[in-house]
Parts: sequence; C-alpha cells; structure tokens
Amino acid sequence: MNPDSLSVTFATLADPTRRAILARLAAGEATVNELAQPFDLSLPTISKHLKVLERAGLITRGRAAQWRPCRLEAAPLRGVADWVEPYRRNWEEKLDRLDAYLRELQTKPKGGGPKEKRHGRKR
Repeated sequence: MNPDSLSVTFATLADPTRRAILARLAAGEATVNELAQPFDLSLPTISKHLKVLERAGLITRGRAAQWRPCRLEAAPLRGVADWVEPYRRNWEEKLDRLDAYLRELQTKPKGGGPKEKRHGRKR
C-alpha cells in the first residue's frame, strides 16, 4: 500500500459513521437500507458515506436484481494493520517491561530498611 492510499484509508476511517458501517459489513453484506437502519441519517447521507468507502476501496457494491448489496473489502485495512504493526510491537514491549517492573516492586519486602530519623525543632 502506498502512502497516498494509506492517507485515503485513514481519512475515510476518521468518520465514526463510516467505521460503524464497516463494522456492520464485517458481519456480512448488507443493503443500503439495512446499513442506514441504526443511524438517524437520511438515505442520501448514508449513500454519500458509502461512496466515500467505495472510493477508498473499503467496500464494493454488487447487483442482485434491484438490490445493490455492499460488502467489506479488507485489503486497505490490511495496509493500515501493516503500517500500525511496528508501533503496536513497540508499545507491547514497553508495557511488558512496565509489567515486569511492577511485579518486581510487589515482591520486594516492605519496610525492611532502617527508619529515617526526623530532625526538627520543637516550638
């Protein structure tokens, strides 16, 4: 995936309605009316979101008589996952080190050292 298509995919995924549509399509293909049901949006607005998803290559629309079912196309998402992977590994390594440090702190004996003396003046 080239950087330009990655930018298009990220821009497309920036909208929560489009992400919700993709989540629905992950369960299987659906018609425009089925995709519009959970939203308080007009059909033309949903259609605009679908056109953006289609231009980004994230969905395709088929033809079955008068129906045009939409289906998820995962290839652009694979490009996003590939781009994110090194960052995910980096954060997992950091979190693993933090987890090991916290376990080490929990196993150290508490109060095992000499107590500090307070030096202060009485008033």
